[in-house]
Amino acid sequence: MNSVWQQVTLTTLPLREWRSVSYVYQWVVGSLSSWRQQSWIMRHGDAIAALLISLVFALSPFVATDLIGWILATCILFWLLLTVSDTDPRAGFTPIHLLVMLFWGIASIAAGLSPLKRLAFVGLGKLSLYLMFFILMARVLRSAKLRSFCITAFLLTALAVSTYGIQQAIFGADALATWVDPESPTAQSTRVYSYLGNPNLLAGYLMPAVWLSFGAIFVWKRWMPKLLAIVMFGMNTACLLLTQSRGAWIGFVIAGLVLVVLLRYWWSAYLPKFLRVWALPLMFGGLAGVFVLGFLFVTPFRYRVGSIFAGSGDSSNAFRLNVWRSVLDMIRDRPIFGFGPGDLVFKRMYPLYSAARFSALSAYSILLEITVEAGLVGLTAFLWLLLVAFNQGFVQLRRLRAMGDPDGFWLIGAITAMAGMMGHGIVDTVWYRPEVSVLWWLSVALVASFYVPSGEGKTVQTPELAADS
Repeated sequence: MNSVWQQVTLTTLPLREWRSVSYVYQWVVGSLSSWRQQSWIMRHGDAIAALLISLVFALSPFVATDLIGWILATCILFWLLLTVSDTDPRAGFTPIHLLVMLFWGIASIAAGLSPLKRLAFVGLGKLSLYLMFFILMARVLRSAKLRSFCITAFLLTALAVSTYGIQQAIFGADALATWVDPESPTAQSTRVYSYLGNPNLLAGYLMPAVWLSFGAIFVWKRWMPKLLAIVMFGMNTACLLLTQSRGAWIGFVIAGLVLVVLLRYWWSAYLPKFLRVWALPLMFGGLAGVFVLGFLFVTPFRYRVGSIFAGSGDSSNAFRLNVWRSVLDMIRDRPIFGFGPGDLVFKRMYPLYSAARFSALSAYSILLEITVEAGLVGLTAFLWLLLVAFNQGFVQLRRLRAMGDPDGFWLIGAITAMAGMMGHGIVDTVWYRPEVSVLWWLSVALVASFYVPSGEGKTVQTPELAADS
C-alpha cells in the first residue's frame, strides 16, 4: 500500500536518472555555461532573479494588471537566460514541476480544441506566465538567503496593504461596489479593501501573508525582526477578518486547523506525554471556543457567518448558486477538455448558458472554473498536482524536522497558505487575479524549493526525534 502511495505521489521518482539520459535536458540546460562564467551579471543571476521576483510582489497590489504581466514576462526571459547558462547540477525538475507541466499540457490541448481558439490561446498565454514564474521561483528559493529576501519583500508590502485596510476600518471607506446584501443587518458596515479595490480580492491576497508572517516569527533569528513578524501576523490577520469575506473566513478556519496539526507534528518530540495526546483536542477546542464567543458577541461576525447557511435567502449566495447551476450545464456540454483556458472564453460562453441571461466574471469556484476551462481531465491533473505538492510538503517537513532546521516554518507557512487559499477558492475565484495568483504559485514554489530526492536527504536525528519516530 505504501509503495502504491509513493508511486501516485511520485515520491520515489528517479529524476536524477532522467536528467542524465534526457537529450533535451542536456542540450538546453547549461548549454551556455561557459558564457555565464565570463559574465558578471549572470554570475549573480539568481540574486538578480530574486530582485525581479520581489519587484512583482512589491508592485502587484498597486499597479495595473498589464504592468504585472510585463514584469512577469521579464522574469520569464531572465529565467531562460539562467537555464541555458546553468552550472548548478541540482537544477532540474521536482515531482511538482512534472505535474505543473502536465497541467499546462492539458490546458494547451483544451485551447487547441476550444470553440474560441483565439481567446483560449490568450488565456493559455496568461497561464503560461504564472507557471513559468513558478519555475523561476522554485529555482531561486532554494537559497535560504534569497528565500528570506523574497518572502520579506512580500511581507513588507502586505504590511503596507493591511495597514491601509485597518485605517479604512477605523475611519471608514466608500464601498466601490455592492459587496453586502442591502437587506442584511450589516449592510452599512465597512468592508475594507485597501489598495486592491475589492474586499474578497484583499482577503485572498492576505491569506498567504498571514501564514508566512506566522512562519517568520520562528525563522527570523533576532528579536527585532521577530517583533516585526508578530506585528505583521496581527495586522494581516485583523485586516483579513475585517474584509468580512465569508469565503476567506472559511479558508482561514481550514488553514488554522492545518496549522495546528503541523505545529503539533513539529513540536511533538518536545511535548510531554499528556500534551502529545491532548494537544490537538485542546487546540481545536480553543479555536471552537473563540468561534463561539465571536458568534455570540460580535454582531457583524454573527450575521456574516449565518448568511453562509442562508442559501438563496442571501443575494450573494443566490447569485453564486445560479452561476454554479449554469456552469454545471457548461461542463455537461464539454466534459473532457472544456471550453479552453482564460476568463475571456468564459465571459463569451457563459451568457449562452445563464438562465437569467446575466453575465458572470467567473465560475466563482476554482474547481468548477478549472473544469470549465480544461474539462475533467484538467481537473484531475490539478487535483493530482495538489496531492503531490501537499505530500512533498510533508515529506520535506519531516526531513527538516529531523534536522531541527527552523526554515521548516517557511514550509509550514506555505502548506497552510495553500490550504487556506484552496478553502477560499471553493466559493470564489480571486485565485485567478494576478495579485493572488503569483502568491499561490509562491506557496507552491516554496514547497518545491525544499525538494531533496529520495535517499539524498540523509539527516542525523536527535535522541528525542529518534524516540518519537
